[in-house]
Amino acid sequence: MEVDSFLQFLSVERNASARTVENYAHALREYREQAKHFSSWQACSADDFRLYLFDLMKRELKRSTIRLHFAALRSFYKFLTHRHGLAVNPLLDVQLPKAEKSLPVVMTITQVEELLALPLKMEHDKRAPNWAGPRDAAVLELFYSTGTRLQELVDMNVQDIDTYNDCVRVIGKGRKERVCPIGSHAMLAIQRYRQAANVHEGPLFISKLRKRITTRAVSDILQKYLRLSDIPLKVSPHKLRHSFATHLLDNGADLRSVQALLGHSSLSTTQIYTHVSVERMKKVYDSAHPRA
Repeated sequence: MEVDSFLQFLSVERNASARTVENYAHALREYREQAKHFSSWQACSADDFRLYLFDLMKRELKRSTIRLHFAALRSFYKFLTHRHGLAVNPLLDVQLPKAEKSLPVVMTITQVEELLALPLKMEHDKRAPNWAGPRDAAVLELFYSTGTRLQELVDMNVQDIDTYNDCVRVIGKGRKERVCPIGSHAMLAIQRYRQAANVHEGPLFISKLRKRITTRAVSDILQKYLRLSDIPLKVSPHKLRHSFATHLLDNGADLRSVQALLGHSSLSTTQIYTHVSVERMKKVYDSAHPRA
């Protein structure tokens, strides 16, 4: 009962995304299934959670995965103390492993340009609609032009595109709204696709069945063109977002503007891209300076 109430709280009051609610539900369910001698959430102790933490670490899960599990548990117990009168939050005394600090992998501008050119160059499956190439080009161009998250791009509707001001309305995490400018190449690609597919209302990007495209389908589109390219990287839709942010900073954009474009609530989240830019600068220096 408490879990159902918590998930409803996340969805309704916190405006959490469906994916966040699903991840938190999974984390809570997994703890309950694996916890030894579980009787109730109120009866769990700090030692119970330390033991669970130890079990997760023995399974050699990534620190980010472990921290996600405990983010769900911590949020749930905070809810129990505030809404259900739990006297003591047992998770306050549980120390988590520090988050791993790995720099995002980004593509070079040349690699991005190679990738974006492919949808209009190659021959497409005859079973696919004749607008599949223009749609794929528009998807990739808009990803790189705006730096949106995968779910944000899939959720876009035709009316979110402002063709007069060359920008798009994006609904981000927590249902927060932001406006992102669209570059001329991406805007042209969107117009070409919409005309070819006769898309004038509803979802911006559609499948061959003319339904809203799925996140899985967009990932498959990206992987298809990567296999046809010479790019020696494992690239996910999120790495296009990383590349967008890094290229902006490399070319003089200020950190606050990049934060706003990415929809980050904290500047510290955006700052990792400054480290990427510095590392790239060091590599250029080492390869170019005669006395490096």
